[in-house]
Amino acid sequence: MSAHASRSVARLAAVQALYQMEVSSIGVEHVIREFSEHRFDRDVDGVTLAAADEAFFGDLVRGVVGEQSRIDAAIVRRLASGWRLERLDATVRAILRAGAFELAHRPDVPTEVVIDEYVELAKSFFEGTEPGFVNGALDGVARDVRAAKDDPAG
Repeated sequence: MSAHASRSVARLAAVQALYQMEVSSIGVEHVIREFSEHRFDRDVDGVTLAAADEAFFGDLVRGVVGEQSRIDAAIVRRLASGWRLERLDATVRAILRAGAFELAHRPDVPTEVVIDEYVELAKSFFEGTEPGFVNGALDGVARDVRAAKDDPAG
């Protein structure tokens, strides 16, 4: 499996893990261990699940949790006036948090790749307007990240 494909699987798993943590209040290390021991490289009904870049997965989940207040603030800046993050679907929040973390903290991954990956993830969960919303919000976060990096005072 290509590095790109194993990172795509890791992104999907990270979104699932972030969602699971939010709805069940389990801790980050517990959810990472659970995914490692029970979800990656396993057969499910005779089908082997795709391999994930487990190190990348762990970095994403730990990074989102560790930077969540900053990530949430970056996302909120890109929501319509008067909207709060809590109003968004929990899966959309997980997608936006993982994408915003990558945009801000993974300069090794091109911005377009990050946005495309999370828009595709949104399409796998939603058929409505959510993928377009994810695209717009992450594009805005990416512009904010670039502006901050270009700012000599930042």
